[in-house]
Amino acid sequence: MRQQLTRDRLRALMREIARTAPRRLACRVYLVGGGTAVHAGWRPSTIDADLYAEDGSVFRDIQGIKERLNINIEFTRPEHFVPDLRDSASRHVFIETTGGGPVSFYHYDPYAQVLAKVVRGFDRDLDDARHFVASGMVDSRTLRALVEQIPDSAWAKYPNLSRSAVLGALEDFLREVE
Repeated sequence: MRQQLTRDRLRALMREIARTAPRRLACRVYLVGGGTAVHAGWRPSTIDADLYAEDGSVFRDIQGIKERLNINIEFTRPEHFVPDLRDSASRHVFIETTGGGPVSFYHYDPYAQVLAKVVRGFDRDLDDARHFVASGMVDSRTLRALVEQIPDSAWAKYPNLSRSAVLGALEDFLREVE
């Protein structure tokens, strides 16, 4: 069984990804979900590291990294579960460039992360979503506006979701945090 991803293990993961990345590659790696929560100190650990990068070659040694660090790694991003939010790419939050190398780490768009967590609705996800708002990474009015702007056509890609159910879950969450 793999070990939980703690902040120290997350930092080691970031160093290993930067160390093993192709030197010619200037790349962004995004922390998603529990990785953001652990990095921010909102919780002590998570089951796995959820990561995303536009150029997957940055993960060329990911199997070796998983073995060396004894952690689980998943490749995912919020848009695998919920519709895209307008201008998501402009809201990624810079963490650092590790080891002076070509790899920079970011928190994936906090608004997209909160939407995915609210839709999932698990207690731990909702706790993380509350932290996003309490920390100021997410403004509740902006979140509401972004979700309301999702075009009707975008929902067709997510047959298990309905616009009205998502908006209802979001309103329940926002009533609690506002």
